[in-house]
Amino acid sequence: MINMGKVEANKFKKLNTILDSAFDLFTNQGVENTSIADIAKHAGVAKGTFYLYFQDKHELRNRLIYHKSSKLFKEAADALESVAACKSTPMSFEDKIVFIADYIINKLSENKILLSFISKNLSWGVFKKALTNNPTDTEVDFKEIYYKMLTEEETKFKEPEIMLFMIVELVGSTCFSAILYEEPADITVIKPYLFNTIRAIIREHEA
Repeated sequence: MINMGKVEANKFKKLNTILDSAFDLFTNQGVENTSIADIAKHAGVAKGTFYLYFQDKHELRNRLIYHKSSKLFKEAADALESVAACKSTPMSFEDKIVFIADYIINKLSENKILLSFISKNLSWGVFKKALTNNPTDTEVDFKEIYYKMLTEEETKFKEPEIMLFMIVELVGSTCFSAILYEEPADITVIKPYLFNTIRAIIREHEA
């Protein structure tokens, strides 16, 4: 990331403190039971400082969903880059998407609190808005990475946004049921079927 001055760095630090504080409160007592005053107190900032970043706690909730999911996606993208660099032959688009899905599923299996928060509050509208967000130093631009992966492929795809929507919805709903409730089975049992379905969605969108 481009080096920033002390003022800008301080702004990012306060933003991340507010986000972390809100996540702690939202996951422990719920969004509706958490006030802006609670968040400001927990973050150690003035209530007025909150409004420098967010209009209300619902805007904060949406940004927090993006913030948390983006960090997770960034880790997956970094891991993919490391693995791809060690392979003698390039990974296909299908393999890349399945790798990212598998990485995220494993991380969500380890952090059920995060999974519960994202699954309860994530909608395609929030995710789509995140695609056009300007990422901070701890976030990543979903859209840039996704479309970069598409341009690296010889195969062209029709309706790439719909393809992404279907994969996100599939993985999200499957993780929620299988990881939190082991319904209809444990996630390790479901994974092979899930990944085959992801590959089928991708192939369906080949131009």
